[in-house]
Amino acid sequence: MDGNTWFVLAAVAAVVMLIAALYLLVRVFQARKLLVDAGIPMRSKALFWTAVVYTISPVDLLPDPIYLDDIGILLVALKSLHSAARAVRPPSERVRP
Repeated sequence: MDGNTWFVLAAVAAVVMLIAALYLLVRVFQARKLLVDAGIPMRSKALFWTAVVYTISPVDLLPDPIYLDDIGILLVALKSLHSAARAVRPPSERVRP
């Protein structure tokens, strides 16, 4: 493969990771309605805002064409927020995604 092929593959991979990070960021904002629930622990709320700030921040663990760190942090925030909401709400009020 020549240099142009690798450049195109890297650009496509960067675009795919950017789309995945943006999709997860939208999902995190959609999940923010869980933050209104008074029973959600402060740790889960803080993790939500930390994930949002980290995703839009220019400071990253990996350089910005590589969005794997952003995707990982957003996934952890979503999982933590949903598990905290499930632990607080009784089974009759739980909504299936």
